Amino acid sequence: MDAIDRDGELMLRYGCGDVAAFEKLYERHKGALYRYLLRQVRDPVLASDLFQEVWSRVIAVRNRYEARAKFATFLFHIAHHCTIDQHRRRRTAAAAGGFDPDGPPPPEAEGPEHERPDRIAEYGEQRSALLAALAQLPPEQREAFLLREEGGLGVEEIARITHVGVETAKSRLRYAVRKLRSALAETDSNAAHQPLVTRLRPL
Repeated sequence: MDAIDRDGELMLRYGCGDVAAFEKLYERHKGALYRYLLRQVRDPVLASDLFQEVWSRVIAVRNRYEARAKFATFLFHIAHHCTIDQHRRRRTAAAAGGFDPDGPPPPEAEGPEHERPDRIAEYGEQRSALLAALAQLPPEQREAFLLREEGGLGVEEIARITHVGVETAKSRLRYAVRKLRSALAETDSNAAHQPLVTRLRPL
């Protein structure tokens, strides 16, 4: 039984009242989910709120869950919609309060480890360069890249989650990887980023 089947089985068991099954799912996916949300909203406090909202929605539909796709696809589909809802709320607040929702994002501060949903062991120059490059991507390209890198999802799953065609999802990924490679290469004055650049292989 592969990881896909195990995750689906765990969720089905949780729907039948097996709390330990949910705890295993949470441990397996919490890191990738939090990183995806953090990269999307670039605010640790807001990412933590969304993190809790996503899991709350997972819990709410536990009795109706059907393992028709990867659990990760199901999870990140919820995360995608939570992020969209947050952007809408932000724009509504901007209209009422006069601040610019498209202005510079707050710095991605590092909170105390015990207050974080997961431990992000990405520090140093490479991490800063990647975060800066991600922030410059168009939102749809950034999300496609994060769904692949953090969610481990394929092009068809990304297309399904973001409600676009497969070719559009593939194009977004291709452009995202190309731009990230270019941005990291430009900041690489001493080969410090070479392993990361190598990892970002084009589709």
